[in-house]
Amino acid sequence: MDEIEKIASKVLGKTSDGKTMMRYETPDAVDSSLLVGIPRHLNRTQYNLSGKEFFGVDTWNSYEFSCLLDNGFPVSGWLRWSYPSDSENIVESKSAKLYLNSFNMAKMGSTVRTAIMNVEETVWSDMGAVLGLKDENDLNVVLHINDDYGYAKPMAGSWNQLEEIVAVEEIDFSHYNESPDILNVVSSSGRVDRFMSNSLRSNCRVTNQPDWGDIYIHIKGDKTVLPESLLQYIVSMRKENHFHEEICECVYKRLDDLLDPSELVIACLYTRRGGIDINPIRASSPELLVQHPINDAVSLTSKTMRQ
Repeated sequence: MDEIEKIASKVLGKTSDGKTMMRYETPDAVDSSLLVGIPRHLNRTQYNLSGKEFFGVDTWNSYEFSCLLDNGFPVSGWLRWSYPSDSENIVESKSAKLYLNSFNMAKMGSTVRTAIMNVEETVWSDMGAVLGLKDENDLNVVLHINDDYGYAKPMAGSWNQLEEIVAVEEIDFSHYNESPDILNVVSSSGRVDRFMSNSLRSNCRVTNQPDWGDIYIHIKGDKTVLPESLLQYIVSMRKENHFHEEICECVYKRLDDLLDPSELVIACLYTRRGGIDINPIRASSPELLVQHPINDAVSLTSKTMRQ
């Protein structure tokens, strides 16, 4: 096993080399020891990334969160948390699921409001410790318990869907491993191109399970890429084994190196697995980040068709 697998295997049923781990039983109390942090630098080294090339936020949604009141009544809702891409670690997704499940039978307060506050404070403390955040204000955690919010689109503005503007039946899609050579660079005269695609698929770095997602790409500069080649490039992720955050940063790095754009945003909105979806976004400036509600833990956003 490599270093990442050794870290994550703590909560896996099996490692990729077939060794069986001890079966995990859901506890009756919150168990912060279930959380596993993986250093970001382990995923960035192969792309020669330091993390200072962009500004970014990772937003997670847990749709199946639940805890108990002191009288045993279950409080269920949508737990949403976000943190910046310069945190020391990411949270391994299976460990996050198991940790959040440890709240299911935990009694968190005598009233709904008290329980919500205790949940948010507990997750903030436990998750923040694992992430290795530089500032306590970097982590935002909100538990939403009803459905009366106005839902904003996750990504602001209008986007051209590549599958609708590209003749997909007339193009060769035979590359299933990522390579920047697929991308065809052309002049754009400083215009803004905004593309999205629902053809993103990669595989989990640890479990090899498929991860499905929608990718949003905002480019402004003197150069851009042909839509046909961009869609081919997105499809080329199909056999890649990476974390969600790494896929997002890989696409950002390739386009930034090729185009040297004045503005660049890459957002990967992944479908939920185990009741959780992960939504990394990377941008060339903080101003480009704040335009999109997906980054705000307080603002609930509508889901893509696949989510």
